[in-house]
Amino acid sequence: MPTLEAAPAPPVTPVRGPAVRRPWPRPAALSALITLISVCGADAVAGVVPLGPLRRHTRSINDLGNQFVPFHAHLWDLLHGRAEGDLLFNWQSGYGTSFLPDLGTYLGSPFALLVGVFPRDRIDLAVYVITVLKMAAAAAAMTVLLLALRPAARHRWVAGVLGASYALCGWSVLESVYNPMWLDGLIAFPLLCLVGHWARLGRRPVLGPLVVALAWIANFYTAYMATIGAGLVLLLLLYVDRGAGARARIRAVLTAGRTVAIGVALSAPVLFTVYLGTRHAHPGWVREFAPVSWPDYLARTLPGTYSFSSPALFLGTGALLLACSLGFHRAVPRRERYAWSGLVLAVALSFQWKPAHLAWHAFVTPNGSPYRQTFVLCGILVIAAWISFSYGPPGRRALLCGGGVLALIAGCAAFSELISAWTYPLFAAGLPTAAGSLLLVHRGGRGPAVLALLLLAGGQIAQAGVTVAYGDQQRAARMDGYPAWGAEHTERAALEASAADWPARRTDPGQRQITNNDPLLLGGEGGAYYSSLTPEVLTRTMTALGGGWSSRGRALQSLDNPVTDAVFGVGARVRVAGKGGVPSLVRAGATAPLVTVRAGGGPEPVYGSNPFRNQELLLGARVYTTRTLAQGCPAGTDIFLWAPEHFGSARLGDGPAVEMRGGAPSRRAPLIPFGTSAGPGAASRITLSPADRRAELGCLDRGALGRAVERLRVGGASEVAVSSHSIRAELPAGARGLAVFAMPRIAGWVCRVDGGAASPAGEYLGLVAVSLPDGARGVSCGFRVPGLRVGGLVGALGALTLPLLAARTRRR
Repeated sequence: MPTLEAAPAPPVTPVRGPAVRRPWPRPAALSALITLISVCGADAVAGVVPLGPLRRHTRSINDLGNQFVPFHAHLWDLLHGRAEGDLLFNWQSGYGTSFLPDLGTYLGSPFALLVGVFPRDRIDLAVYVITVLKMAAAAAAMTVLLLALRPAARHRWVAGVLGASYALCGWSVLESVYNPMWLDGLIAFPLLCLVGHWARLGRRPVLGPLVVALAWIANFYTAYMATIGAGLVLLLLLYVDRGAGARARIRAVLTAGRTVAIGVALSAPVLFTVYLGTRHAHPGWVREFAPVSWPDYLARTLPGTYSFSSPALFLGTGALLLACSLGFHRAVPRRERYAWSGLVLAVALSFQWKPAHLAWHAFVTPNGSPYRQTFVLCGILVIAAWISFSYGPPGRRALLCGGGVLALIAGCAAFSELISAWTYPLFAAGLPTAAGSLLLVHRGGRGPAVLALLLLAGGQIAQAGVTVAYGDQQRAARMDGYPAWGAEHTERAALEASAADWPARRTDPGQRQITNNDPLLLGGEGGAYYSSLTPEVLTRTMTALGGGWSSRGRALQSLDNPVTDAVFGVGARVRVAGKGGVPSLVRAGATAPLVTVRAGGGPEPVYGSNPFRNQELLLGARVYTTRTLAQGCPAGTDIFLWAPEHFGSARLGDGPAVEMRGGAPSRRAPLIPFGTSAGPGAASRITLSPADRRAELGCLDRGALGRAVERLRVGGASEVAVSSHSIRAELPAGARGLAVFAMPRIAGWVCRVDGGAASPAGEYLGLVAVSLPDGARGVSCGFRVPGLRVGGLVGALGALTLPLLAARTRRR
């Protein structure tokens, strides 16, 4: 039987005119619709959508609930004028920290602004809508790219289905769905490829840099990977373009390089601040790259698989069949089919080679999933699939060979433990469905075309939907979850708001957290803070004072302690008695003002290893006696347990057990308050399960603490005024020594005394400090985001080139 092959087609030259100038709106809309149906439908079936009665699992898994939802809540507060701080500084987290680097890391996407149109108590729904809209936008962007690279006179709907397969790739629906900032890279890759296409054609010299800048501002990390991938695509396009001479190729590469340079320069105000923020951040988890096994690698191309440490390459059988058929599709020029097939293979192999792995990840092995560049390979596979189809649908021979390649991949994947009960049934159903739909296209006519669309799109929706639902269930079973906004959130936020008295006093949403960013989510000005940019000085200071943390020191917990509350001016905090207990508001006695005056001169104080002595050093008075567990605390003193490495529980007498989650290097348990001691006896004895001989008790004398705080209050600032990113204090007559501010000495603080010259702030035991001359009456500090001034200058220089490029284009 003769094979059915399309005749070789000449390169398509775009024809000007309204009928073909914009061939993408309907296919792009189709791709977005397929994406939305697949994701939302699957989430509804899995019961994780923040809508309706089907909710069975929280969607806020891992960093989604711990970082992205609280940061979007803070953005909501900024947009509605309710935040403490501004775009530069955040007074609510970690006793005051830089915000612009967090904004550039987590909230740089234009989609993030949509959070402002939702009610604040539907913040989880807002983040969900933003996430799925990003996926839909990525689908539409890929569709536009495909039709720009190879315009098609007929069957443009195939580009829409392929665009959806890109947006629904495993990397998107299984990994980025709970790290929505990465989805900006999913959008950036096709847009940057389009910019390279414009550079090749000498078009849009102003719009190109703006698109690059938007991609790098939205999320510079994935934009870096997308830029590498787009560069490879551009080089391949120049290689296969036989009509372009050497000079034209060089000119296109230089134009693309200029476009990227200007675009990155425009993003410099954000890029520089984020970079310096990472330099000042507490170091995260450093791990060696270990390539995944090849069976696991190949298994991730199939539907219904899940793993955190392997490249999620699922696209759908239709896209993979077209991509695998490219090398056997004789209608495609030999140079093109071999070049695209070779690029796919080269990029796939680069993921397993350590030097290339480091290059993909900016020469730093990531803290978490080691295959974050997977979306680039998915995009290249989809482009290869479109190149295969755009020269005419593959015939039976090409489809048979491509199907054989897919069958070989599926066979090798059988040795992987990642294969689920869904994988092979979906693959077995999807392969003939995709092949049949492509063969229907050959028959021509409206009826076969509609049936082919239904088969190809339906197969994509079914496979992607099951993969999404399977991933939802696996994440819920394997990762920590955080509840969507509910009655507990509302109650805690109301308690915090009832005590709000900033800047006279801080309020803290409590040590027993809903998330590690409760001050952003619920309100207040507490010590908890979790970010990739958590300052090293903050972690070091709070660790010395007895604070607890997780994520290797980047997720700081609130420290429920009267001494640190007094020093940092925490006048009230929410406290929850036991897991699931009713929250209550606990108001502190007298607290020190935000600015106190300490004696100067003498050796610089340095923290030791004992948190009780460190707190006394910062307070300036002795208030603790330390005891072993067997000795217990004297009657009338407050009991505090110090067992930072303990993982288990602690119990006072026959009271309720208190969970403790210590264990270096990932976690550290905080000082735990156990109330007032009744004196020697079983009722005042603390027992640990399992036993821990390293534990120590601190017995706090409340009277001594009150006297120490009163001295700080009398000798401290008489008036304190706080603005969005500055603080000013009026000092009592005769002040001398050091003015100490109750905020960590992060990079960027610049201070003046009595309106004099500005100079970088000093440091006193991890806090901002300013040396006072005799007779000083006022001191003020302002925050300048490190890197913003230089980044602004670079951005301005980049912006100056745009009108020059526009004028040059008009002259030409």
